[in-house]
Amino acid sequence: MSEKSLAQPSRAVTTQSALLPLLRRLHFYIGLFIAPFIFVAALTGTLYVLTPQLENALYSHQLFTDGAEPARPLADQVRVAQDFAGSGMTISAVRPAPSALETTRVMFTTPSSRPSESTAVFVDPGTLAIRGMLPVYGTSGVLPLRTWLDYLHRNLLLGDIGRNYSELAASWLWVAALGGVLLWATGRSPQRAKGRGQQILRQRYRHSTLGVLLLLGLLFFSATGLTWSRWAGDNISAMRSHFGWMTPAVNTSLLPDQPAIADEHAQHHLSDDHSMPGMTMPGHAHQATSVSITPAQFDGVVEAARAAGIQAEKIEIRPTTKANKAWVVSEIDRRWPTRVDSVAVDPATFRVMDKVAFAQFGLLAKLTRWGVDAHMGVLFGLPNQLILAAFGLGLCVMIVLGYRLWWLRRPAAAQGCHPAETLTYHWRRLGLSARFLLLVCTVALAVSLPVMGVSLLVLLLIDALRWQRAKQRADLPC
Repeated sequence: MSEKSLAQPSRAVTTQSALLPLLRRLHFYIGLFIAPFIFVAALTGTLYVLTPQLENALYSHQLFTDGAEPARPLADQVRVAQDFAGSGMTISAVRPAPSALETTRVMFTTPSSRPSESTAVFVDPGTLAIRGMLPVYGTSGVLPLRTWLDYLHRNLLLGDIGRNYSELAASWLWVAALGGVLLWATGRSPQRAKGRGQQILRQRYRHSTLGVLLLLGLLFFSATGLTWSRWAGDNISAMRSHFGWMTPAVNTSLLPDQPAIADEHAQHHLSDDHSMPGMTMPGHAHQATSVSITPAQFDGVVEAARAAGIQAEKIEIRPTTKANKAWVVSEIDRRWPTRVDSVAVDPATFRVMDKVAFAQFGLLAKLTRWGVDAHMGVLFGLPNQLILAAFGLGLCVMIVLGYRLWWLRRPAAAQGCHPAETLTYHWRRLGLSARFLLLVCTVALAVSLPVMGVSLLVLLLIDALRWQRAKQRADLPC
């Protein structure tokens, strides 16, 4: 092959005949360089969704009781938890026992608590015995085992910098899935082959068939994963806020004309204020001062919330030390897609200040809620877990099959020189209008999904290096 043929690709090709090789090369690059990150995300996510029952067994002493005694008032349960926790810890949330066989969870934070983390004291609601104290993560309330798996899935235990790995996987997963299906739909493979060719056809069939079967799940994982990502997630939130697509949030202000602030992924954040208790509020003047949280308030707040329509057995009470803020009581039974109602209750008068019901959610907000819970494996419980595990393991198998296919198709050293089949080369074979449209779409995606944009530049750099190497070898004898 001459240098001229490398530098000036032929124009005598249709857009489709040039676009498919470009897509095939991009799919190859994603499989070779991005697939390891996707594999790790799929595997760790599968481990996460399969471990709730294991966590219940591992921490059964903290989570469950024999239910021999009738439940005592919630105020008494909170009081013994406070006494056990000691000074310097502020109540961030309380989850009353949803049944006689489960414990009440009183969660505390300290000035040194990390974001989304708290310490839970588990109380037997009948005997008031302390069953243990464990760190918990987020309002999803996962315990140490699943917290570790969550961090492993989210950032490989590397902190904020590690979050780029999962965003990289989510950014490219939908491209790989759609591109693979398009290649499968337009590809034509020989019906008969022998030896190595037969192995290649068999691996290609398994890889592509599995990809088609998993397509909807892969698109779902990519979309929901991006909403939690660091860079793309911020862009998605900004877009939703601009168009008014945010999830409605209960208004906790005890002052007039104070809007509510929505939290799109409350199950991953503990965003309530954790200021230390100060002076007690005199009378009923709602001033922006710090107040104490007293155990006696909890029973009245729960009773008011129940009267306002909070019906789920699993609820969470989030107190606040700000005098101008109401307490929030929320339904947290994520197994049912409509049990996410919440109310704001004035802890001084036990008057319901605001209520947000799931029926008030817009369609996009409902889809977001369902998507978040389904991605975490809690929607409908065990069936959701098994479906996610099947998709996650299927994705891992598909990636392994893809690497096997690449290994079978790799050029043999004895075959001599090979043309530099690069993204740049195939892009240049497109018509001018097609190149411009593809460039505009690529720039738009790179800006919206920054990690994808940066990684694409790396792929193009690899392209350039391969191109230069091919030009150096173009005049060598093959």
